[in-house]
Amino acid sequence: MDSPLAVNVTEVFRNYPECFDQETLSYLRQHEDPFGFGRLRFVRSVEESKKLNDLHEPCIIIASSGMCEAGRILHHLANNIHDARHTVLIIGYMAEHTLGKRIVERQPVVRIFGEPYQLKAEVAILNAFSSHAGQDELVGYVAGMDRKILKKIFLVHGELLQAEALSLKLAQAGCTDVFIPSRGEKAEFGQ
Repeated sequence: MDSPLAVNVTEVFRNYPECFDQETLSYLRQHEDPFGFGRLRFVRSVEESKKLNDLHEPCIIIASSGMCEAGRILHHLANNIHDARHTVLIIGYMAEHTLGKRIVERQPVVRIFGEPYQLKAEVAILNAFSSHAGQDELVGYVAGMDRKILKKIFLVHGELLQAEALSLKLAQAGCTDVFIPSRGEKAEFGQ
C-alpha cells in the first residue's frame, strides 16, 4: 500500500477496535488480520515508493488518489501504463477532465506530468467500491439535522446532472434552500 494517508487511516482503524460493529468484530475474531492479510506491505517513505518501480515480479500496488490527479499514483502510472503486461484497476468513480477518466475511456495516449504516455496496460474497472454516500444516504443525513441551524445547502461535488437530481430529492424532503453554484461563483455567509 503506497499511500501515506491510507497507511495512517489503516492504523487508526487497527488501533480502535471498540468502534467496530458486531459483524466486524465477529469477522476479526474468526479470520486473519484484514488490515494486513499476510503479505501486505505498508510503504511510507518516498524512497520505498521509488523502489517499487524496480520490481520485476508480479505485485499489486495500491496507490490512491482522487481521479489519479496527484500523489504517488502518478509515478506508478508513468512507470507502468505503457506495458501491456500490467493492469490498471480503477475501483471508483472518475470525474470528467481527469487523468483517471482518460484512463477509464482507454484513450491511447494520456499525459502524466505533462508528458505523453502510450496506454497499453489493461484497464479494468470495478465501480462497486466507491466510498461516497448515495443520494438516499445524503438525504437521510440531512433529514436528521436541526432545520433551525441548517440554513442553506450548497452542492459542490459531483457532476451537474447528479447534483440536480440530489437537489430535487432534497427539495422533496423539505430542504428548500439548495444551491448548485457555478465554477467561480461566490457565496456570502452571514450571522
